[in-house]
Amino acid sequence: MLDMGGDQVEEAVADAVAALRRVADRDWSVKAGRLDWSCRKTAEHIASDCIAYAGQLAGLPTDRYVPFDITFDECESPEDVLQVVEATGTLLAAAVRTAPREARAFHPYPFRSANREGFAAMGVTEVLAHTHDIAEGLGIPYEPPAALCEAVLTRIFPHVRPAPGDGHWRTLLWATGRGDLPGRAPLTEWRWNNNLVIPAERLTLQGVTPAAAADLGAGGTGGFEWIEDGPFEGTRDAAGMVTKAYEAGVHRPEFGLFVLVRREDGRAEVGYDLTESARGNGYAAEALRTLSAWALSRDDVTSLFATVDHVNAPSQSVLSRAGFTRVSGEGGDGEDGEQYAYELRG
Repeated sequence: MLDMGGDQVEEAVADAVAALRRVADRDWSVKAGRLDWSCRKTAEHIASDCIAYAGQLAGLPTDRYVPFDITFDECESPEDVLQVVEATGTLLAAAVRTAPREARAFHPYPFRSANREGFAAMGVTEVLAHTHDIAEGLGIPYEPPAALCEAVLTRIFPHVRPAPGDGHWRTLLWATGRGDLPGRAPLTEWRWNNNLVIPAERLTLQGVTPAAAADLGAGGTGGFEWIEDGPFEGTRDAAGMVTKAYEAGVHRPEFGLFVLVRREDGRAEVGYDLTESARGNGYAAEALRTLSAWALSRDDVTSLFATVDHVNAPSQSVLSRAGFTRVSGEGGDGEDGEQYAYELRG
């Protein structure tokens, strides 16, 4: 499956900044391509989107954007502008990497939320599309890596049929109202589509993107954690149907494939270690109790687990004093490789 995460955000920003840094000595007050904004204002928009998406993933609001923004009032030159773009891109990449897999935060269109892959894909789209605008305004060529374009299209443009051949960049330009494709009318308005998630009492039904469907059809996980023996063959067959529908341009995410995700599977693993001179003072148990209380107060974590060697009695004592219960492991055979599993539920 084509990845979409912090690495891709950093790649998009680095590639864009490298292209624009070659013309940092020019006048950025000129119009950016087809936009009404100047090149400088367009770069400010890129940075504002990156920091806004990072804020959503950090705060995880469910009903609105985190209310903060940035300006370029202190930026004196295009080089200053590019440094801010680099910094905000790094912040978005970090937020994507640290957000829990099941975390979702508010985004208005079309289904009122996005996960970490969605915010990464939206950030990459903003970087690529608006770097194109700036490059067009300054009269320089720009074409980002095709893999980045494909990863974006298969996640947040599931309704857009890819152009034949290696046309991912041309398709993305057309999908964002910036280019022409043979046989397709130009777009004057456009939207992306984050995957649809429908909450149920004990489950969430999570829409499978074309990227995830392609991975499932090829024998992968699609980015999901499956129960034993999953995914079933019928699921992989259905994923293949999603892929064919996407390639034909008839896929509609509201009527596609959904994965059933149990709410009870919001489990995280905890680990700890202390230097010998710090042991025996209760620091580990105190820290573990505090960390456990914080983790279990989150909506996306329902249980914590830890594994410990059966010969490590002090660590077992730490877990017990922190409220963890042993849930598996027999012990008693003296083999160093055997471990016990402990769990603490919220």
